[in-house]
Amino acid sequence: MLCVALEAGASVAQEIAEDVPEVVASAGDGDVIENGSEAGLQAWIAGFRGRALAAGISAETFDAGMARVHFLPAVIERDRKQDEFTRTIWDYLDRAVSEDRIAAGQKALRAHGLLLYQIEARYGVDKHVVLAIWGLESAYGAVRGDIETPSALATLAYDTRRGAFFEAELIAALQILQSGAVKPDDMAGSWAGAMGHTQFMPSSYLKLAVTFAGKGKPDIWGDDPSDALASTAAYLANAGWKNGGRWGDEVRLPAGFDYDLAGDRTQKPLSAWAALGVTLPDGGALGTGWGALLLPAGARGPAFLVYDNFAAIEAYNKADSYVIAVGHLADRIAGGAAFKATWPRDLRALTLDERREMQSLLLRAGVYAGTPDGKVGPLTIAAVKAFQRKHGMVPDGYPSLEILQALR
Repeated sequence: MLCVALEAGASVAQEIAEDVPEVVASAGDGDVIENGSEAGLQAWIAGFRGRALAAGISAETFDAGMARVHFLPAVIERDRKQDEFTRTIWDYLDRAVSEDRIAAGQKALRAHGLLLYQIEARYGVDKHVVLAIWGLESAYGAVRGDIETPSALATLAYDTRRGAFFEAELIAALQILQSGAVKPDDMAGSWAGAMGHTQFMPSSYLKLAVTFAGKGKPDIWGDDPSDALASTAAYLANAGWKNGGRWGDEVRLPAGFDYDLAGDRTQKPLSAWAALGVTLPDGGALGTGWGALLLPAGARGPAFLVYDNFAAIEAYNKADSYVIAVGHLADRIAGGAAFKATWPRDLRALTLDERREMQSLLLRAGVYAGTPDGKVGPLTIAAVKAFQRKHGMVPDGYPSLEILQALR
């Protein structure tokens, strides 16, 4: 996992970050600390010291790196809000791929064109995609975050909701400090511990960060974006990016299309999709290769064929909204057109309570095998499809208010 949080500070980058939930492994760490405190955190740090030293952190590094660590209530508040916050994909894309962000990306391309070309040549990753990630993560370096990373990670580890995960990230941050790559005063980033121009988590920095010039330790924090952009390309290459390939394409579906074919990420040859009547938006023929059909807003919204490079971007953040934003922003920076199909803007996103209610009702209907946790994933989508098929509705799997009302 690379990016636990997308935002880096009070800017447009922060605003769009709140639209997509963080992608964090569940640690199953027990009860959540509801009323954390500075005294409680310092007591936790005292206990953590032995575990950090056992993991190879020197006493000197630990004392220097943790000297200014304090409890950050705002970090806990932001973490709590994630599950509650929901926004439609079109609202997210309106800001993520705004005209201002496209223009800023084209300006950054002109300013850093040679660097991006060299990175593309070295790692085989489309320079526009690297640029788009930079734009989404830190507004092209303008908003890299000003929260001290050790304090953010210690606060989240002490909180225990995902304590094991964040404790491991805190140890990774101390390992970075021990390596001399950055000074404690300069290690800053988002509220969830993501750092630098393209918001690397500490563990991902240790595994995949590179130096563009090949000298010294990777510097993702400073004003020069070279190492951060090269590291992002290296990360995508490691995730399976296919040189010369695209992330996906908007497509047009024929009348009477079987929407049950969409959403499970099972790839078919593009020739098979073409045989079903799928074309490019202008009616043009599909290319060659394999793709899966994605309907992020259901049957009423744009349809996409997504390819292997979609999965490579997913390694950065698994939210479909984020991956589509990266791919579309990259295309727009390169001079591509806006999506042809319109979004169903009359629909609204379901609240957390409504998503839980939907899952409970799907469970009662015998089509859902998961837990009513409000997190919409493959099990929920499959259950919605099953309910839609049973009741003669278009089986697009989109969890709309209409579906909830029908379940009620």
